[in-house]
Amino acid sequence: MKFSAKARSVQGSSASRRLRREGRLPGIVYGGKGEPLNIDLDHNEIFHALRKQEFHSSLLEMDLDGKTETVLLRAVQWHPYKPQVLHIDFLRIERGQPITTKIPLHFINDENSPAVKLHGNLISKIVTEIEVTCLPKDLPSEIVVDLGELEADSVIHLSSIKAPEGVEFVAHGHEEDLVLASASTPRAVTESADPVEGPAPEEAPEEEKEEE
Repeated sequence: MKFSAKARSVQGSSASRRLRREGRLPGIVYGGKGEPLNIDLDHNEIFHALRKQEFHSSLLEMDLDGKTETVLLRAVQWHPYKPQVLHIDFLRIERGQPITTKIPLHFINDENSPAVKLHGNLISKIVTEIEVTCLPKDLPSEIVVDLGELEADSVIHLSSIKAPEGVEFVAHGHEEDLVLASASTPRAVTESADPVEGPAPEEAPEEEKEEE
């Protein structure tokens, strides 16, 4: 994906507010061999780009004053209640240097799993993104997690997912067994399967003895 940016020399909150009034978006690009550089971008162009998943996890081509740089989105600051981007950060990418970043998980075949089709389980997606390290050329836009074999009341761990070629999952401590998704029986079904305890039947009254 490509977008345009301009270097900006004026900094500060008042300058940023002026940019926003003009439909521009203040940002910064850093990393690599260059110095951090303040930039401004077209707000509407970036606003619509941010609605596309690939803009968040793919390598991007930034046309900076006529010179193309490869960057990766790092952070976005949104207005607390308006549909407005306030600030955006990008990381410069060196083509031959490994990078570490977070990639979204894309779950497939959950409706076709035995957990859902045979047992009526509910699927919970517990993790939505995972950290990876790889060369820029190997960076995937997403990691596919196939739930087609998920059994009833079971889970799928990160350790059971095969990383794409050239990509390594970054696991911190116990995260090697990180649960990505789980299947569980709906509570209403569980409760209806439990035996219902009712009041004990009343004992029949003893027959009165015949008077002698």
